[in-house]
Amino acid sequence: MQFKTLLTAIGICGLTACSGNKGRQEQTVPAKDAETYTNSIQTRLNEYAKVKLTADLSHLSANQKQAVKLMIEAGGIMNDLYWYEAYGNKGKLLDSLFWYDSDPKTDIADVDRSPRPDLRAFIEINYGPWDRLDGNSSFVKRIGSKPKGANFYPADMTVEEFENWTNPDKKSPYTFVRRDKTAKLITVPYHEMFSRQIQKAAGLLRQAADLAETPSFKKYLRLRAEALLTDKYFESDMAWMDVKNNPLEVVIGPIENYEDQLFGFKSAHEAFVLIKDLEWSKKLERFVRYLPDLQKNLPAPDAYKQEKAGTNSDLGAYDAVFYAGDCNAGSKTIAINLPNDEKVQMAKGSRRLQLKNIMRAKYDKIMVPINKALINEKQQAFVNFDAFFSNTMFHEVAHGLGIKNTITGKGTVREALKDLSSTLEEGKADVLGIYMIQQLAKKNEIESDMKPYYTTFLAGIFRSIRFGASSAHGRTNMIRFNYFKERGAFSRSADGKYTVDYGKFAQAVDALSKDILVLQGDGDYAKAKAFIEKYGSVSPELQKDLDKLSDFGIPRDIVFEQGIDVLGL
Repeated sequence: MQFKTLLTAIGICGLTACSGNKGRQEQTVPAKDAETYTNSIQTRLNEYAKVKLTADLSHLSANQKQAVKLMIEAGGIMNDLYWYEAYGNKGKLLDSLFWYDSDPKTDIADVDRSPRPDLRAFIEINYGPWDRLDGNSSFVKRIGSKPKGANFYPADMTVEEFENWTNPDKKSPYTFVRRDKTAKLITVPYHEMFSRQIQKAAGLLRQAADLAETPSFKKYLRLRAEALLTDKYFESDMAWMDVKNNPLEVVIGPIENYEDQLFGFKSAHEAFVLIKDLEWSKKLERFVRYLPDLQKNLPAPDAYKQEKAGTNSDLGAYDAVFYAGDCNAGSKTIAINLPNDEKVQMAKGSRRLQLKNIMRAKYDKIMVPINKALINEKQQAFVNFDAFFSNTMFHEVAHGLGIKNTITGKGTVREALKDLSSTLEEGKADVLGIYMIQQLAKKNEIESDMKPYYTTFLAGIFRSIRFGASSAHGRTNMIRFNYFKERGAFSRSADGKYTVDYGKFAQAVDALSKDILVLQGDGDYAKAKAFIEKYGSVSPELQKDLDKLSDFGIPRDIVFEQGIDVLGL
């Protein structure tokens, strides 16, 4: 059934009409003094350091450069789809910003309609009127709290109503939940909701496939185009696993489920366009062969490490030239570990893409000043880019370790732990990444002195905690900080400087690894929630230190100047 016909038949609202954000405009938040409010937006904007996304394209052929342009154009479409998933009607918000940002007590005839470029810019960074680095707090006066389910579900739907609803597609990563004209819940597949946009994106990918110079990349692009049109991604994910020696890369489609904080079921659209560093990638390939041995020796009971992931895993280094959608909202992704489909992981493993130009930007602009502000002067020399790169890289590799299916018959870990699964999965990858480094150091595959990895790891916790409680990465770093502190892995001096106890740090890595693997394997939602609530809060003392970073003007994250023009194409 075509998109237009479907909407007419079931009576739901269209893409640019009412949506899951219905009713938000009636909510209000306390008005602020105009000058203070304006300064607040500019202060928030200043928390993002500007970075130009460029790369050396001189080695690319004319066809490859044209393919980059086509993939960026397709990625731009993912931006529009993500806007709808995260908020709803972007155009209505931005066109009526003078109204939404006015004092709720003010009559519309008296509203100041002067442009607010600062506010528009901050909305664009966050893909909506909620600050992603401040717990999704509203920064537009007439708009209240962000729904946990974003725009994937009706705003008036309760958890109980959803759970009592018998529909085989309700948990699908690729359906919206909506109401028909009788107010009954229904599902609408992504490829029907976004029919026009998806057809255009698929066409662009097919054009790029015609220009592709390696058979594996050509096959992937064609299958990915078909997947966008059908919401069936398995075959394209399997084909993507075979794309290893192509100088270009595109990751595109509905992928991560971070945006759905109600259940963690729905995937959001995004896109990366990347240029592969073939020489650097070759240096990283040797680490993959250790995965089976590392899995076997995980610091957890045998029952929680019986799975054997595919060994066709890939580890590569890339320069990013374009971000869109989910990966571009708020804090920016610095590495990729995909696919998320457990069946593909078990059959072929995973691909880990390290975005080295983004890592370098975040290290220079954020990690270096954090190190000077919060780490003991005697240990500051241990914080370096190589350790930061390694910690990030092995975090992504560690997603392939551990357990994907519960040992208690509750299905996959994602199904059993729902909205908590992302937080625990990111926490697992953090500590198992350090575990991997420990093991590889014993094999003399990497630098054997663990001090740089541990000290940089601690400095990295401060960087990631600042992503806020609305981010799975932010929450898991709060957990890690409090868990490690409880075990004496570091101490804080009266002047607010942190010192690592390297022996206790290693013990805390093994202890947290075991606890998270057991929580995942058991799939016990109540226990997982209690664990996150116990360790996932920011103490007044820590908040004081984080505020100090803001007072020093240290950015919280980065924002991109990017696109075809920036690349000179």
